[in-house]
Amino acid sequence: MNRYEQFLRDSAQRDPSRTAIVAGGERTSYAEFDALADRFAGGLVGATGFANGERCVLFLDNRVETAVAIFGTLRAGGIFSVINPTTKAEKLAYVLNNCEASVLVTQASLLPAALVAAAQAPSVRRVVVVGEGADDAAGTTPRIGWDELLATQAPLAPAGLDIDLAMLVYTSGSTGHPKGVMMTHKNMVHAATSITTYLGSRADDVVLSVLPLAFDYGLYQLLMCVKVGATLVLEKSFAFPQKILPMLASEKVTGFPLVPTMAALIVQLRNFNPDWARSVRYLTNTAAALPPAHILALQGLFPEAQVFSMYGMTESKRCTYLPPEQLAKRPDSVGIAIPGTEVWVADDDGKPVPAGTVGELVVRGGHVMQGYWRNEEATARTLKQGRYPWEKVLHTGDLFRMDDEGFCYFVGRKDDIIKSRGEKVSPKEIENVLYALEGIREAAIVGVPDDVLGKSLKAIVVIAEDVKIEARDIIAHCRAHLEDFMIPREVEFRTALPKTGTGKIRRAALQAEAEGRVLPADDE
Repeated sequence: MNRYEQFLRDSAQRDPSRTAIVAGGERTSYAEFDALADRFAGGLVGATGFANGERCVLFLDNRVETAVAIFGTLRAGGIFSVINPTTKAEKLAYVLNNCEASVLVTQASLLPAALVAAAQAPSVRRVVVVGEGADDAAGTTPRIGWDELLATQAPLAPAGLDIDLAMLVYTSGSTGHPKGVMMTHKNMVHAATSITTYLGSRADDVVLSVLPLAFDYGLYQLLMCVKVGATLVLEKSFAFPQKILPMLASEKVTGFPLVPTMAALIVQLRNFNPDWARSVRYLTNTAAALPPAHILALQGLFPEAQVFSMYGMTESKRCTYLPPEQLAKRPDSVGIAIPGTEVWVADDDGKPVPAGTVGELVVRGGHVMQGYWRNEEATARTLKQGRYPWEKVLHTGDLFRMDDEGFCYFVGRKDDIIKSRGEKVSPKEIENVLYALEGIREAAIVGVPDDVLGKSLKAIVVIAEDVKIEARDIIAHCRAHLEDFMIPREVEFRTALPKTGTGKIRRAALQAEAEGRVLPADDE
């Protein structure tokens, strides 16, 4: 099986002139991408003494240099980790020390924070800087410019095997410190092969991604495009939909990955231009299940596109997908196991439960992580003995039920379930009902401590512009669609809900607030 960097070489040899990446107003061909990755690898070794198995941390935004550094690090036999550019120096320092990074690659605009972090990380030998304008930034760690690094070449040692670690993806931890999810080349190939199979990915695809490359969903847009030789249009955010959506037409985009907050913005647009959607043949969603009302709205806006509702987590990349032809029948399902994997709903002992019973989703397959970097305790809680003595399976910590045909339905995080009036309430179920009310852009359900009820339910909502909805309208809507014990007793209106760097609503932070606690920003 291939090490992942070989896919770039293969795609460049098949079609060297095809555009690989569109970013920052520039277009980079596969031949150019391949050559730059070679030069980065040679420079990494020549300028920093980088060796097989060392870690290279990429503190960069969505740009072509990030993609080059990812594949260049792999070519040098190393392990890469992309860190969100909004990360503060203290957290970056933690990551650098946790993985004992040898090299930190950053950009001029982020250099002050990068140097503060690097100064606290003795393992970092060199900081590589993309761009100009930060020569006077104070710091003790030796630095080198991007162009100088590319000009400093040294021979590469053999890169290693497909069972070697390829990347660390840092994900939030319950202690407030992020955990490094360990993925081998083999893990990455398995995941990308499975996903591109059911998406029907091909070389003439054009994928528009606004998702951070630090987010595994965003990262895999790059990895999958390179695997099949497709084009990736890379943008930095979806903060201004009116700027991004016209690119669907101008770049003839065929694939558009979404997260629920993006979908909510799109379906609330009053001036969506049908021309934007004409070339799009598929939409994907992960991070959290899309409300059925949003799926229906997206199908109306993108009539020629297949909508793939999916469920995944960083520890296995993707777990399930719903074949688009099943959407009409099971709009609230996140589907079946992705090709080449198995999933089941289990009791506390890891044994399968009957259809319709709520339990924890367990995942088995070649895409399951190797564990958390230097965190045996957290690894043992998540990877447990499987059916066979030679394997560990992933316990997701998410509650699901499965119907008698094997389709999975997300119920909620174990920690999200609210006990109210003696009943277990899934916030997600109520939120899906809220999203079906026209004008609701964002919604979250929390439990407020109550001496009688245990927890009373509170809806926190964001309303679309120029829409008038009152609390009594929301409660009446819930009463028409939910059981009595699931109806919120209180509604709070806000202009925005707190979100993670990957666009997910920080439900745990809202719940902590309802209980009078403060949750650290990293604790989700």
